[in-house]
Amino acid sequence: ELRDLASRHPNLVLVKLDVANPSAITDAAKVVEGKLNGTGLNLLINNAGIYTPAASLEIVDAEDMIRTYKTNAVGPMLMAQAFLPLLKKAAQESKEKGLSCSKAAIINISTVMGSIEKTPESFFKPVISYRCSKAALNMLTKCQALTYGEAGILCVALHPGWVKTDMGSQEADLTVDASVRGLLSVLLVLSEKHSGTLLNWEGKAIPW
Repeated sequence: ELRDLASRHPNLVLVKLDVANPSAITDAAKVVEGKLNGTGLNLLINNAGIYTPAASLEIVDAEDMIRTYKTNAVGPMLMAQAFLPLLKKAAQESKEKGLSCSKAAIINISTVMGSIEKTPESFFKPVISYRCSKAALNMLTKCQALTYGEAGILCVALHPGWVKTDMGSQEADLTVDASVRGLLSVLLVLSEKHSGTLLNWEGKAIPW
């Protein structure tokens, strides 16, 4: 499906990437740098994530925890490190004041399931490894905001909702189209006041 989309839109470039593989991240950053022809990168969206539906406290093991953290928390950290020079370049070249996605931004796709305060409302699905890794991603986002904000880079975590995807299943209450349209609307209005926050697809704040 992605290849078909790229064949119809010449401005869409596919780059091979496995966020659980540090060398693949480095290679992807080099490819992107080459495609940019000396310009910076305005927007990095870390969307890759894995989820083990059966990971309750009774059966989750070290292997599943480590594998999930590697993709959901460590991957976005390494992605930001690898693409940081390109994001800084975009921020430096921008004439826009403040922080925004059109200047330079890192958007980490997170989840309300990473919210410690909101856990009782959704604990009918324990998914321990997923929850813990996304809570770590939320902390990463806050730390990135405090660190990279000085370079003019906006850092925000977004919850796309419970979406009808392979991961979300058909039980979910949001269509892919509704979620994506909502997220795109939120991206347009993000500013420095949102830096280091967790928001949903409607732009509403979610407590840590």
